[in-house]
Amino acid sequence: MAVYTHVSAEAMAAFLTRYDCGELVSAKGIAEGVENSNYLVDTTTGRFILTLYEKRVAAGDLPFFIALLDHLAGKGLPVPPAIKDRAGVAIQELAGRPACLIQFLPGISLSHPTPAQAVAAGQAMAAMHRAVADFPQTRPNSMGVDSWQPLFARCGRSLDAIAPGLYDSLGFAIDHVVGAWRPDDFDRVAIHADLFPDNVLMRGDTVSGLIDFYFACTDIRVFDLAIMHSAWAFDATGARYDATIGDALMRGYEGLVPLSSFERDRFATLASGACIRFALSRAWDWLNTPADALVTRKDPIAYVRRLGHYDATLGLRA
Repeated sequence: MAVYTHVSAEAMAAFLTRYDCGELVSAKGIAEGVENSNYLVDTTTGRFILTLYEKRVAAGDLPFFIALLDHLAGKGLPVPPAIKDRAGVAIQELAGRPACLIQFLPGISLSHPTPAQAVAAGQAMAAMHRAVADFPQTRPNSMGVDSWQPLFARCGRSLDAIAPGLYDSLGFAIDHVVGAWRPDDFDRVAIHADLFPDNVLMRGDTVSGLIDFYFACTDIRVFDLAIMHSAWAFDATGARYDATIGDALMRGYEGLVPLSSFERDRFATLASGACIRFALSRAWDWLNTPADALVTRKDPIAYVRRLGHYDATLGLRA
């Protein structure tokens, strides 16, 4: 979450008149994250999240995201569906951006999850994967394996301004992992593709919300778990791997959806791909985020460091 597009109180109050959700009391921009503009909105009837979709989220993809959230909510999963206005419309426009008013879910996102919380999060992802077995819609992964080499080329030698030698080392890793990628050999479903700790809301050791589905797509099911593992099982710098968290996450997932021996054998390759995907997108944002955006940039080197854990042959240490 972040704020790129600023919305006045008057414009927000007028926007809310489309809904049966009371009158505006207060609104606060949310700085965490890097993708969309988000506001925490309090009205006379409750609390909501207002999301304005920025350039990385294509308006044409929003019906897929909304349908997926509706599907998962209908299966009883703790996800925040978009609220429809009085005319039954979920996708609106505000300040020249596509916009949705989203149900607010209680809970906190954790910086340092415990093993018990990691087990619960793994179970929640497995439950989500089971729930999408009959979800009919598909969407290509806009940040999938086919995007990595083009994005790397767009970043170019500017990568060395982030860390000396980053261009050469990351280029080697991309060639290595892309060459080993075998998407047709895996089960493919709708995946979250971004289930970091800050996208899982907890109340104690219970998952109260899975949020921020705006990278959701159709891709390798176990790649979703690999993304989650790479996000949860390391400290913020990517230098220290916490096996108790990584193992707990896997244990929670496999309690509902066991991995095959083939999936276990290929897990390191999928996790290496997850590291590349986030190193690249963070690098692009690091190089291109506007100076006046209310947004917290994330360190791409933290994901370069993770690569060495999953594939020591890459020899990447930053």
